[in-house]
Amino acid sequence: MTDMLVKLYGLPDPSSGTPENTIIRRALAAERPAVARWVRWHFGAGWAAECETAFMRMPVSGFIALQDNQLAGFCVYDCTARGMLGPIGIAAPHQRRGIGRALLLAALHDMRANGYAYAVVGWVEEQAFFRQVAGATPIPDSDPGIYRGMLIEDRHRS
Repeated sequence: MTDMLVKLYGLPDPSSGTPENTIIRRALAAERPAVARWVRWHFGAGWAAECETAFMRMPVSGFIALQDNQLAGFCVYDCTARGMLGPIGIAAPHQRRGIGRALLLAALHDMRANGYAYAVVGWVEEQAFFRQVAGATPIPDSDPGIYRGMLIEDRHRS
């Protein structure tokens, strides 16, 4: 998998396209245990660890999506390294409804507001999604990039 680069000064408007009955907002520090547990269950220990890093920043460098007051997805940045976005994850029943787009744009716009001109999306599985939503382009020779030699637990329910 490769890393991708996103220009933060040319992003689409984040307010259009948020699915009905969906709230996208910055996570609160007190939500760390619940969000980390949810991420661990749906995406594994590695993603949960990165997610917990977002809660160590003030303000929290992560966004959550809620549908009917239930967690449906998350997106974090500045976790693996400064300027890196990810991971981003949407629970299976909520995928392909626009939640990922809304979360991604919320996080990218926040990065821009914090002074970043570019974001690196690490170890991308779904290049078409990032290309379509944010105009991301692959970074040549970036596999495995910063993740080279990293200890990785089983991704699912570790």
